[in-house]
Amino acid sequence: MSIINEVFKIGIGPSSSHTVGPMRAARCYLRSCFNEVDVSSITRVTVELYGSLALTGLGHATDKAVLLGLLGEGPATVEINKIEQYLSDIKKNKEITLLGKHKIAFNINNDLIYYFREALPEHANGMVLSVYDSQGEKLHSDTYFSVGGGIIRTKQEYLEEQEKQVSSEPVNSNQSENKIIFSDAKTLLALCSEYDCSISQLMWEMAIQLKQVDEAKTYLSDVWDTMQICVENGIQSSESILPGGLNVQRRAPALYAQLKEKLVNMPNDPASIFDWVSLFAIAVNEENAAGHRVVTAPTNGSAGVIPAVMHYLKKFHRQEFTQQKALDFLMTATAIGSLYQKGASISAAEMGCQGEIGVSCSMASAALCEFMGGSPQQVANAAEIGMEHHLGMTCDPINGLVQIPCIERNTMGAIKAINSARLSLTRDEQKITLDQVIKTMFETGKDMSEKYKETALGGLAIHSQCGSYEESTQKTEAYDITQNQVAC
Repeated sequence: MSIINEVFKIGIGPSSSHTVGPMRAARCYLRSCFNEVDVSSITRVTVELYGSLALTGLGHATDKAVLLGLLGEGPATVEINKIEQYLSDIKKNKEITLLGKHKIAFNINNDLIYYFREALPEHANGMVLSVYDSQGEKLHSDTYFSVGGGIIRTKQEYLEEQEKQVSSEPVNSNQSENKIIFSDAKTLLALCSEYDCSISQLMWEMAIQLKQVDEAKTYLSDVWDTMQICVENGIQSSESILPGGLNVQRRAPALYAQLKEKLVNMPNDPASIFDWVSLFAIAVNEENAAGHRVVTAPTNGSAGVIPAVMHYLKKFHRQEFTQQKALDFLMTATAIGSLYQKGASISAAEMGCQGEIGVSCSMASAALCEFMGGSPQQVANAAEIGMEHHLGMTCDPINGLVQIPCIERNTMGAIKAINSARLSLTRDEQKITLDQVIKTMFETGKDMSEKYKETALGGLAIHSQCGSYEESTQKTEAYDITQNQVAC
């Protein structure tokens, strides 16, 4: 089901829009290009990064992602322990093997180009990829946009989608067998009423209509397995310092040890539940910051919220939270996440952090509410509450790294999700609808100053001990691609 694949993607950190998306774009571009030009005539490839992709590209490992994509690697399958060697070889040998088939010269300083003060008019996360022959003649070129959550669109695809949204045409009109089509919460709730079912049941019915039940179960099982492995890896990590130059120390292993000790010395401390939820979120986002395997949920920057809430259920509601309940949880979250993708955006470069932590909190709130027995209306209310209290949240990562304040924000999003779900069960009526809050979130994002939207040019990013990220990016001699270091 494409709707699931668009919300949850298995990839690598630290960013879905700046790492996963560019990696996929580079690989997709070359695959398309190889079908249209004589591969043997290609002697040079260039990748030009614009807007937010340039401004926070180094901190978000966009450079690494692009090179891996050019090699033909994919976010879900690249071997984590081989990444640094791949990048080191490219830098040392000054050559790259495109899609593992065609070797050409490649100079990182000349062929990977950053436009720090220029953005493409269509989207803040734009990149132009081109190939040339030995005479310097451009053979092929295309523009890609990383629109959030690891989702990519060519310029043509992006403009076509925008046109369909303006004309109110269904974007997925090719799914003629699917009678369950919704782009807003009002329609979603009406369909639940028509089918007399919960939101997750409606999503499974959609899978039945599309004859994709087995595919959906397999994919969501892989998503849940990856989330669990990610939490475990974060807790058990032997690494002490996260990469990037900020010298942020991992907290999850020590926090886990403290919580185990507290179980012995203070077994009845009710507040420890919050500590466990924070642990789960931190574990995931420290793995993300390290560039390891995570799930976009719906983005990498917010990858810890949904797994944290699911692990809260796994730990404190173990008997009730079966494998099928976990898949139902993800189905409900998918439905809510798709509403934000259709009615607004999950790209921090467009919406700020409300498009990441806010959306993930909204998704987790809804799924948790349904797990606790909430009606479809109460589930929608939970999603609304989750977003309402993230409206206006800026994306201002220090040094462009997905570490401060990103890691802690995931703990806050997870705690808010639990609170939102519980609040929603106290009444059916909600003065503000989910559709209204999505529209408000979209308008808020559009009104927000660009410096607060994943550019590292405002907020905490410039009021830190390291100064502005724009200044640090100018110190190219201090940047080492094999270590992803940015001068502080």
